Formats: sequence, C-alpha cells, structure tokens
Amino acid sequence: MEERSASSCSESAAHRALKRLALEWAGARRMILGATAVRLPRANYRADVVAATPRALSSNGVTAVFECKVSRADFLRDSAPEAGAAEAIERLSERLATLRALIAGHRPDLRRGEELFPEFDAVDLRGLRHDTHAALETELRVAQRKFYEGTKFAKLWRWRSASLLYLVAEEGLFAPRELPGGWGLLVRRDAGLELAVKPCLRDTTPEERVALIERIASAGASRERRQLAND
Repeated sequence: MEERSASSCSESAAHRALKRLALEWAGARRMILGATAVRLPRANYRADVVAATPRALSSNGVTAVFECKVSRADFLRDSAPEAGAAEAIERLSERLATLRALIAGHRPDLRRGEELFPEFDAVDLRGLRHDTHAALETELRVAQRKFYEGTKFAKLWRWRSASLLYLVAEEGLFAPRELPGGWGLLVRRDAGLELAVKPCLRDTTPEERVALIERIASAGASRERRQLAND
C-alpha cells in the first residue's frame, strides 16, 4: 500500500484479517520472518505484508511481498488502468478462447490425450503456425502491458522487490486474467487462503534478500517501540 499514517484506525477489519492470513500462510511455507507495513527497498511503497525464509544468503532463500485487497476499487486504484483497457483485455481474452476452441475442434491431433472426454482435454498449441491466433496473442499482451504500465504492481515486479509477489483478495474480487504479469493470487476461502494462481519466481541476490529482511526487522522494531510508548 502507499505511505500511510502509523495509525491503523482507518484500516478495515477485513484488511487486517487478510494481512494476518497472509502472514500465517507464509509462515507455513518456511517464510517465518515476516511483518506488516514494510517499506520496500528502492520504492516509495509500504507493502501490506513481507515475509522471508531465515537463511537469506542461501541459494534457496526466498522473500515474498503480499498486497491485500478487500475491494475492487482498491485493486483498480493500484492498477491505474487506462480508460477502456479492462474492457479491451476481456474482449481479446474471449476472442482468443473462442479461437482456441475452434482450433481444437478442427485439429484433434493437437489434443494431449490426458483426459477421458475430448472436451476436457488440453490442446497443445506450441509450434502451431496460425496467423490470427498469433496476432490475437500479441494484441492481448500489448493491451495487458498498457493496462499495468507504470503502475504500482508493474513497478514492484520490475524492481525485483521480492522473489515472489502475491495479491491476497476476497473471493470473486477480480478475474485471474486481470492479475498483473508474474503475480500470484491467494484467495480467502473459509478461514484460510487458497492459492488460485501461482506466481513466477524471480531471481534475487543475497544482498536484495538481506535488505528486505532488514526492513522486516525495522518494521517489527518500530511497532515494538510504539507499543512500549503506549504502555
């Protein structure tokens, strides 16, 4: 989230609940170092939740940033879409899905044969030369890039803010196709989070991981000082 006052009075209970669930989800996956409202290196942003594995210098060390969204308006504000961009992406996605279904119907040889019923079988389009399909894929990529160009989500990806980037949201808040490139999606279902879309793992240096863990420690120390001052 953007820079905010240290006071959490304006934060909703739903948003706090998502942050708590994100910390628990991360902790269950070895990322036991974590804090909320962490200012990210190289960015003027405070992430809702940041977590990391303890051994930052290890080659398998992992860091993660979680952005929690309880309303579609909040999601769109950080996405900052251009007018009509969302509609264009939806239209192109539907056209591409329709075309792929037609190709599958005309080219049964492309089915992978993994399912009993053909209508549920995946279609392998790798290596297929189809001008319209290629043009639609390119147009969709361009539209998605414009949708997120220069926005918070795109910047956090470009700046390699963490090994993994997740959006944490209420169920049905937005469609998976609306996710910014490379981000994963955790959806609240019942009393926990469910991984709906896997993120892309980004290479981070030991220095980048250490810098983020230092920010986690700093955020925790600041919170402790405030609590002691209020006692």
